[in-house]
Amino acid sequence: MMLSSNLGYPRIGPNRELKWLLESFWKKKINKTNLFENISDIKKNNWIKQKKAGIHFIPSNDFSLYDHVLDMCLTVNAVPDRFKKLKNKLDLYFAMARGYQSGRIDIKAMEMTKWFDTNYHYIVPEFNPNQKFKLVFSKIIDEFLEAKSFGIKTRPVILGPLSFLFLGKSTSKKFNRFSLLSKLIPVYKEIFKLLKKFGAEWIQVDEPILSLDIENNIKKKFISTYKNLSKDSPKILLTSYFSSTYPNYSLLKKINVDGIHFDLINTESKDLNKIIQNFPKNKFFSAGLINGRNIWRNNLSKSIDILKKIKRKISSDKLIVSSSCSLLHSPVDLNKEENINSQIKDWLSFADQKIEEIVFLQRYFNSNLLKNSKFLMDNKISVKKRKTSKLIHNNFVKKRIKSISSKMLRRKNNYFLRKMIQSELNLPLFPTTTIGSFPQTSEVRKYRLKFKRKEINAKKYENFLKNETKKTIKFQESIGIDVVVHGEFERNDMVEYFGEQLKGFIFTKFGWVQSYGSRCVKPPIIFGDINRTRPMTIFWSKYAQSLTKKIVKGMLTGPVTILQWSFVRDDQPREHTCKQIALALLDEVLDLEKNGLKIIQIDEPALREGLPLRKNEWNSYLKWAIDSFKIASSSVKDETQIHTHMCYCEFDDILDSIEKLDADVISIETSRSNMELLDSFKNYKYPNSIGPGVYDIHSPRVPTFSEIKFLLEKAQKYLNKEKIWVNPDCGLKTRGWPEVKKALKSMTSVAKSLR
Repeated sequence: MMLSSNLGYPRIGPNRELKWLLESFWKKKINKTNLFENISDIKKNNWIKQKKAGIHFIPSNDFSLYDHVLDMCLTVNAVPDRFKKLKNKLDLYFAMARGYQSGRIDIKAMEMTKWFDTNYHYIVPEFNPNQKFKLVFSKIIDEFLEAKSFGIKTRPVILGPLSFLFLGKSTSKKFNRFSLLSKLIPVYKEIFKLLKKFGAEWIQVDEPILSLDIENNIKKKFISTYKNLSKDSPKILLTSYFSSTYPNYSLLKKINVDGIHFDLINTESKDLNKIIQNFPKNKFFSAGLINGRNIWRNNLSKSIDILKKIKRKISSDKLIVSSSCSLLHSPVDLNKEENINSQIKDWLSFADQKIEEIVFLQRYFNSNLLKNSKFLMDNKISVKKRKTSKLIHNNFVKKRIKSISSKMLRRKNNYFLRKMIQSELNLPLFPTTTIGSFPQTSEVRKYRLKFKRKEINAKKYENFLKNETKKTIKFQESIGIDVVVHGEFERNDMVEYFGEQLKGFIFTKFGWVQSYGSRCVKPPIIFGDINRTRPMTIFWSKYAQSLTKKIVKGMLTGPVTILQWSFVRDDQPREHTCKQIALALLDEVLDLEKNGLKIIQIDEPALREGLPLRKNEWNSYLKWAIDSFKIASSSVKDETQIHTHMCYCEFDDILDSIEKLDADVISIETSRSNMELLDSFKNYKYPNSIGPGVYDIHSPRVPTFSEIKFLLEKAQKYLNKEKIWVNPDCGLKTRGWPEVKKALKSMTSVAKSLR
C-alpha cells in the first residue's frame, strides 16, 4: 500500500499564535509556564490536524521556538563561549538568536542568514577547533513522547550532521569544521538510539546540502557517516529539497538509509526517468509532488501521471507521496480567506489544502472509488480555468516587455564621471543615512488597523502619518544624519505596499509565513501581468522633502526582491515576471526624479537569495536579475544617485555581478560578522561606494560608540574612506524608538569623529 507523508508543518499557528506568545514573553507579559502551555497547544493541534486528514508519516520536532538550526546548536551543545555565562537555558537560547543586554552582561547575537534560496532566516552555528559535543537538549525526544501522549506516533525530524556543519561557520580560518564530524556523530547516534528505545519507527534526517554542488571529500563523508548512524537506529528517511538531487544520485544510492526523498517539483522528467530505472529495490521512494514553497493548487492529473510512471518501476509498498519540502514556507489555511477574488482563490492551496492533496494522491492509488471523485473533477476544472482566464493577461505589458532595449540597461556615464557630477550633493566624508524604515510602533499599527476597519477617515489617517513623518525628519536633523528618510509609516511591508498598488497582485488576510523567530511576513500573490497605473511613493517623498533642507532619499523595493518575496505565478518564466515589475518601478523612479528626489534607493536584499542552488544555473539567473535592476534604475540622469541595499548574504562569488548593478552606493549587513563580510572586497577592487552596516537591527541590544568606531575603523582596512557610507544593517521597522535613538546618536557621533 502506498503511504502519505509530510516533511514539516507551519510553526506559527493559524493566527500567528507563536509570534504573539514570543513577544509577550520577551516583554514579560507572560511567564515561562504560560509560554510552554500555549506552545504545546499549537503542536498538538498541528499533529491532530494531520492525523485526521490521513497523513501516515506525521513530523515532530519540526516545531521551533525560534529556529530549527538554533535548536540543533543547543541540542548538541554547540554554544559559543560568550553565552555560557547565562545559566538559564531559555535566556541562553534567545540570547544566541537576539543578543543579550542586561546589567553588566552585553552579548552579541550569532549571525543570521538565508535558508538556501528561501526568505526564511536561520541562526548560523559557530564552530571552533576545540569544539566538544554532547546531548544537552532533549527537545527531539521530548516532542516525540509528547505527540505519543496524545495518541499520535510521529516521525521525528532532525537536521543531518553534514548539513549542520556545512551551514555553520568556522571561528578560525585555518580550521575545517568537517574535522568535527567524528565528535558529532556519537551525539546523533545517542539521539537515534533513544528514539528507537521510545518507539520511533522512522526518523527523517534532512540533508539539504545534497541539493547543492558538494565537494568529493564531503560526499565520501556521507557514506561513512550513515553507515555508522544506521546501526541501532529507527529506519532513516534521507531528505533533501529545493533543487534536484539527481546530480548526486550515484552518491544517494550508496548511502545506508531506508528511504530517499526526492523533490519532484524541481526534478526534470528526464532525470526522474533515470532515477526510477535503477532505484534500489530495498529502499523506500518518497515522491515530493506537492509544492511546499508556493501556493498554487496541485495539478492532480499531472501528479497522478507521474506516480503511475514511478509505480511501473517501484512497488507501491515502497512508495510514499509527500510534500516537496516542509510546509514551513506555506501559509496555514486557505479557508480562512473570505475576501479574495473567488476565481483566483480557486487556484490556490495553503498548508492544510496541501495536506488534503497529499492524502488524495495516496488514496487514489489505494482505492478505485476516487477515479471519478468530485475532488479530482473540481481540480481539473480549476486548472483549466486558470490557463484561459482573462484576469491573467495584459497585452500592453507584453508589448512593453518586447520593447526593452540595451539602452535601458546602462547609465549615461560610468561611475567615476557620475561621482564627479554628484559632488554637487555636498556630502561629507563618512556620510550617514539609514536604510529606510523607522519604528512601526503600536500606535502606528493601531492607526493603520483603524483606517482598514474604516473607524477613521482617510484625512485623519493621513494627518497622523504626516505627524509621524515630521517627528522622524526632525529627529534625524537633530542628530545630524546627512541623508534622511521619511520613515515609511504608510507602508505595512516593503513588498506588500508596492504590490497593493500594482496590477497583477492579490493579497491575503491570513497568508502569513515565518521569516525568523517571531517575525512573520505575508507575501503578495502574483497571479497575472504586472503594471503600474499610478504613482506609489511620490506623495510621501515630496512631503518629507518639504519638511527639510537636507536630502531626502526616495525608497523603493527592487524588482528581484518583490519577485522573491512574493508567491510567484508558475505559468511563465520568473524572468518575465521580474522584468514586468522592473518596468513598473522604472515609471516610479522617473517620477521621483522629476519631483526633485536626488537620491533614490532601490533595495535588493533578495538578489543573492534568488541564486539557483546549482552553480551551472547561476549565469542565466544573474543575467536577468541584474538586467531587471538596471531596467528600473539606469534611465535616470547622472546627477541622480542610485542606492541599493543587500543583507545577510555572502558576496565572494557574485562580486562581479554586484558591480554590474552599477548602483552608486550599496549598503550591506556587516555588524554581526564584525565586518567579516568585507573580506569579499579585500582583493576585489569594487569601484563604487559601500555602506557597511554598523548597527544590528535584528537584535534589541544597542551598540556603543566604541563598538561602532571599532567597526568603521576595521572597514577602512578593506575600503577607501572616500567610499564609505555609515548606516545600520537594515531598516528599523521592528525596533523601538528608545534603542533606535541611542544607536543612531552613537552612529552619527562616530561618523563625525572620523571626518
